Amino acid sequence: MASIFTKIINREIPAQIVAEDENYIAFLDIMPLVKGHVLVVPKQEVDYIFDLEPEVLAGLHVFSQKVAKAMDKTIKCTRIGVAVIGLEVPHVHVHLVPLRTMDDINFSRPKLKLTPEELAETAELIKSGF
Repeated sequence: MASIFTKIINREIPAQIVAEDENYIAFLDIMPLVKGHVLVVPKQEVDYIFDLEPEVLAGLHVFSQKVAKAMDKTIKCTRIGVAVIGLEVPHVHVHLVPLRTMDDINFSRPKLKLTPEELAETAELIKSGF
C-alpha cells in the first residue's frame, strides 16, 4: 500500500508543495511544530533513510539545502533545524523546522493546527525564496 507521502507525490491527496523536481518533493507539514515546518521526501518510496542508495541520500540532502535556504530567506527565525525521525510514516522524510528556540524542534509537544489559508500563505512565502 502506498504511503501518505506517495499519495501526495501522485497528487491523490492535496498538499502545500513548496518545491519539487524529478526525484524529490517538499511540502508543508499539516501538523507542524511551528509555522513553516516542511517535509522533504524522495519520490522513491523507501522506509528507512539508510536504505536509500548513496546518490539518492546525497541528493535528498542537497535538495533539502535548497529548500532550507528559501525558508531562511522568507521565514523569521534564527536558523532552520533538521531532523530525521523515521517512525511516523514508512517513507523517508526530512523535517526542516524554523527555529527560534530549541523547543521549536521538540516533537513531544502539541502540534499546531493551522487553517488551510495559513498553510497556503506560508507555502507561497517559502516559494518566493527560490
